[in-house]
Amino acid sequence: MFMKDKLKLVRLPVMKIMPNPSQPRKIFQEEELRSLAQSITENGLLQPVTVRRENGIYYLVAGERRLRACKLAGLKDIPAIISDCEPEDSAVLALLENVQRRDLHMFEQANAIVNLLREWQITQEEAARRLGMSQSYLANKVRLLKLSSEEQSEIIKHKLSERHARALLRVDDIELRQKILQTVIARGLNVANTEELIAGSLKPKEPVRKGRRTFVAKDIRLFINTIDHAVDAMKTAGIQAQTEKKETEEYIECVVRIPKQHRVQV
Repeated sequence: MFMKDKLKLVRLPVMKIMPNPSQPRKIFQEEELRSLAQSITENGLLQPVTVRRENGIYYLVAGERRLRACKLAGLKDIPAIISDCEPEDSAVLALLENVQRRDLHMFEQANAIVNLLREWQITQEEAARRLGMSQSYLANKVRLLKLSSEEQSEIIKHKLSERHARALLRVDDIELRQKILQTVIARGLNVANTEELIAGSLKPKEPVRKGRRTFVAKDIRLFINTIDHAVDAMKTAGIQAQTEKKETEEYIECVVRIPKQHRVQV
């Protein structure tokens, strides 16, 4: 696919090598670049960059980090392999180089794949075949872009895994998803705990049942004791009240008799 039989090693001025317009990697750590620049200064560039030529202009195919480090090191020209490949092949090489070296985070990979799909105007199945990936792997990568840019930034900032991100995709409600994400970050939850939190948040809540309260035996005893206390209070006041109780399997019957005429005992 990449025409490996048509390669040529040359030295090219650094300033004449144009960036790869399909470069999927967007973030380059300054500390890593400075470290690589120092190594290049002391030992030279051990691995040439790869470029393609189009209308007399050299476009970078692979080696963006090396090219940047060479510029930091102050090199005027560097070894380069000229590959006679097509622009779309250049995009594939750039993506595969970064994926194989794990230089891209999950969302950069997903964006690169989507850009390739748009440029090629092909199905995910065909793209997966050309990239040497399974279709499910590619589809799962692309699905990550359903998370908002703010959520993506938080996930990368707090170094959450791709499995964390996939778990969050189960939550369609944006506000709820953001609350769960903040909880995961604040508590430092692992993937298993994150999945448990999400499952609990998505569990349907039982509706509140309205209606008459069902009293338990403890409540009944409380009411009977209240009646007994009331009768005792009347007796203390000189009222010869009486109470009778009868209990069946279905109910408890309490009868209180209060005389209409009474004499207070002195």
